[in-house]
Amino acid sequence: MTQPSTHPDADAPTFKEHRIKGPLGDLYARDYPGDAPAFVLMHGFPDNLQIYDDLVPHLAAAGRRVVTFDFLGFGQSEKPAGAQYSFRQQLGDLEAVVDQLGLERIIPVAHDSSGAAALNYALAHPDRTAALVILNAAFAASPAARWPELITLFATPSLAALSGALIQSPEQFGWVVNFQREAFKQRLADKHKAHYEAFLGPVIDKNFRVDGAGPAFVQMTAQFFDEMERNAARIPELSELDIPAKVIWGDNDPYFSADHAREYTSYFRNASLRLLPAGHWLQLDEPGLVAAEMLS
Repeated sequence: MTQPSTHPDADAPTFKEHRIKGPLGDLYARDYPGDAPAFVLMHGFPDNLQIYDDLVPHLAAAGRRVVTFDFLGFGQSEKPAGAQYSFRQQLGDLEAVVDQLGLERIIPVAHDSSGAAALNYALAHPDRTAALVILNAAFAASPAARWPELITLFATPSLAALSGALIQSPEQFGWVVNFQREAFKQRLADKHKAHYEAFLGPVIDKNFRVDGAGPAFVQMTAQFFDEMERNAARIPELSELDIPAKVIWGDNDPYFSADHAREYTSYFRNASLRLLPAGHWLQLDEPGLVAAEMLS
């Protein structure tokens, strides 16, 4: 089904909606027509494909094919009862989207926790990866990494009883989410703070409502530290890839620092780094600048 974009511009691009058969359930995807290789944009823990609503029009206007999708358990994708969410499952979600949309070669675009799916996809399918784009994403354990308090709380085994009690109390869990939201915007410019509150805040809030992404979030964060350790052991493999990597980073992110971004560039044989005056969700803060770097 072809739909107009949710972006408010009159000239916003149209997309075709798809229900993709993922390894554990149906995935919601949007396919914007254009030239290959397609940018495949992936979201992180607390949000969904809507974080790319401001970026997609810039990429589509340049004539590029763009695909966005919600991982299982998030956004408009299926949330099966009793589903076992994992980083391996998210890699399988990406593979299903690529295969079922007939994408021969892609440019995975990672943000936040989807760094794992993007980089592990490149390792598993180097012949189908034209390039990589990394936007303030997590992949491996690192001295430069400072993980958000909400993630650390739910990822720390010794705090499982506390985090489990919090998730059962909407009022108390809401306080923790609000704390994290406020922390992420501390270093934002005023114009970025306004958009953060008006657009991103409601997206995150909706994600944790009844029948939302809570189960996926809890399970994924519980595996986060183990996944970062596993991926750290694979860093030497990344240097063997003959794939260009663009590290595009919001320099006002209070957690994912510029040092973390510089470390990313050292993983690859052919990498570039661009720091932008933006926060963690740089694709919302400065979509035009991010698109220009992706297209350069």
